[in-house]
Amino acid sequence: QVQLVESGGGLVQAGGSLSVSCAASGRTFSRYSMGWFRQAPGKEREFVAAIRWSDSSTYYSNSVKGRFTISRDNAKNTVYLQMNNLKPEDTAVYYCAADRLIGRVDFVGGYDYWGQGTQVTVSS
Repeated sequence: QVQLVESGGGLVQAGGSLSVSCAASGRTFSRYSMGWFRQAPGKEREFVAAIRWSDSSTYYSNSVKGRFTISRDNAKNTVYLQMNNLKPEDTAVYYCAADRLIGRVDFVGGYDYWGQGTQVTVSS
């Protein structure tokens, strides 16, 4: 069982930066692939970024590639999402997710564990 708690969301102006974190419980965090997803009002939850546990490969959606960076610190059981050059369309609730046997990292249904989400609002 893994519990995930996101933090670090907030309000930022367009062009600014923000970092969100996800702290995980459990002693086997290093064996979980981690993903970040987001959901804007009235829209479906969408993939943002992911990092595999096996080789730390990273993946990004086209909309955030080059602006967002996912990383993890296994010693702290934490995964991070550094968001730069934020745009109003990045406004959403950001969720982290974890899974040990993930296949497609961009598939919402592939993750077993989810955090409660943290709000990120980008003003124009």
